[in-house]
Amino acid sequence: MQLTPNLGLDVVACGLFISSGKGIHPDRVLGDHELIVVRKGTLSIWENDVRFDVPAGHALLLYAGRRHRGASPFGRDLSFYWIHFTLRPQRRQKLRVEVPQFCRVARPDCIAELFHRYLDDQESGRLDPLYASVLLVQILCEVSRKPFAEAARGASLTGRAEAYITRHLVEKLSTASIARALRVNPDYLNRVFRKVQHMTVTESIQSHRMKNAAAMLRDTTDAISEVSSACGYQSVGYFRRLFERFHGISPQAYRQLMARAFVNAR
Repeated sequence: MQLTPNLGLDVVACGLFISSGKGIHPDRVLGDHELIVVRKGTLSIWENDVRFDVPAGHALLLYAGRRHRGASPFGRDLSFYWIHFTLRPQRRQKLRVEVPQFCRVARPDCIAELFHRYLDDQESGRLDPLYASVLLVQILCEVSRKPFAEAARGASLTGRAEAYITRHLVEKLSTASIARALRVNPDYLNRVFRKVQHMTVTESIQSHRMKNAAAMLRDTTDAISEVSSACGYQSVGYFRRLFERFHGISPQAYRQLMARAFVNAR
C-alpha cells in the first residue's frame, strides 16, 4: 500500500533551548510560525506591541510576519521546546485544529515526549519530512487539547483528590485512604472520578506515578532504584514491568531516548 498524505505544513527547524542565564530572545521578523512550549522558568517576549509572559507548562504560538523580541533577559532556570513551521495553502481542508495563541498545556508530558522523539530522530538522521509533519500535527493537537476535568461536574473533588495523590506519591495510597483524607465516601469518590476522568482512583494513582517517573528519568540522573522509590514502589522489578506496560519501553531505554535529544542555546 502506498499513501500520499498532504498535511499542508512543513517543519523548518526544531530544538530544545536551555538557558545559561545570559542573552535575550532576538529581535526579528520571520517568514514562518514558531511554537514554543516552556518546560521550566518563564519566557517573556513581545509580539508586535503585545507582551507574553509564558510560564512552565504553557505554550505560545508566534505568527509569521510579526516582530518578535525579548521582553527581559533569559532566566538561568529557563528551558523551552521550540519548532518553526510553515503552512502550505490548500484548496479544501476537511479537518481543522484550532490552536490557541497562548494557553496552558493539558498534558505537558505528552508534548515533551513528542518533542524528544522528533529531536532523537533528527539527531540520528532518521527524520523524513512526512514524519516531521506528522509529529508537528500531534504536538499542535496536544496544544489545542482542552482539559476535560476543568469543565466537568465533580471537577472540584477530583482536583482535590489528584492534588492529594501528587503530594503523597511516595506513601501507600488507596481509594479508601484518599477518601478518608478528603472526608468523603470511597464509593462516591470512585464514582465521581470515573465520571470526570474516565478512570478509577487506583488507575489515577498509577498514572501520576508513571508520569512522575518519566519526568525524573528525563530530567534527573537518579538511579532507576531511586526513581522507583521516589514514586512509591518498593520493588524495582515491579516498577520496571509497570513502566514498560504503561510507556511501552523500559525505564533505561526511555532515559536513553530522552537523553539523546539535541540541545541548543541560541
